Amino acid sequence: MSAVASTMNNDAILKVEHLSMRFGGLMAINDLSFEVRRGEITALIGPNGAGKTTVFNCITGFYKPTMGMISMQQKGGKSFYLERMADFEVTRDAKVARTFQNIRLFSGLTLLENLLVAQHNALMKASGYTVLGLLGFKTYKDASKEAVEKARYWLEKASLIDRADDPAGDLPYGAQRRLEIARAMCTGPELLCLDEPAAGLNPRESQELNKLLRSIRADNGTSLLLIEHDMSVVMEISDHVVVLEYGQKISDGDPAHVKNDPRVIAAYLGVDDDEVETVRHEVEEGAN
Repeated sequence: MSAVASTMNNDAILKVEHLSMRFGGLMAINDLSFEVRRGEITALIGPNGAGKTTVFNCITGFYKPTMGMISMQQKGGKSFYLERMADFEVTRDAKVARTFQNIRLFSGLTLLENLLVAQHNALMKASGYTVLGLLGFKTYKDASKEAVEKARYWLEKASLIDRADDPAGDLPYGAQRRLEIARAMCTGPELLCLDEPAAGLNPRESQELNKLLRSIRADNGTSLLLIEHDMSVVMEISDHVVVLEYGQKISDGDPAHVKNDPRVIAAYLGVDDDEVETVRHEVEEGAN
């Protein structure tokens, strides 16, 4: 059974405990623990190769961790151990959705059709796995109408409704990013995991992305966990930041705390461990 009794802090929607992931002789993640609090935007940051995407792959069921627990608690109190679940079960049952570094839209389908595809499971169930749909049963007609309404709602939220009938491949890059997020939201997630959503965006597109992510949190109550290299995005929208280096957590706190943490500064500058104290003194002198 993947569902478990609720033992998590009421403020935590996701709890990662002593997570480790080994690939042969490489320890990609080493004894990592952190929480994602409900209704907040948590950023997972760190230099290239720090293990951020590996953590996402463990959370979303693409990898089975070598050690550790990943607990997800839904609003109704039902909880899941994600490390025991297949990737499709993490999305379907635990209500965790994900986007990827590389955009994975159906470029030949329209924007509206891309969002309807995300609701495939619900539509198939309503159709009795095609039979009720072919016979025109009201349950399927109602489900189809609801799916279109949900798709149009998210196109509106993503400022894409005027292009609902255009092929997704015709959109500029920034709009494709927002469409991918809208498609993920059509699955009804309680936790949305975003892998570098601002990658390749210009400043205007980054602001549009920030607006969308804030509205998802504020209007829909969805918790967000994101990997991001754009520190302007991280510092502007995050409530909570976790910093990794070589698969280990080196800092955990609000953006102001993390930004001034000498260990974080040293990691991004490529400073050796024995030079961290020097960086600490420089930060303290700069603050004074």
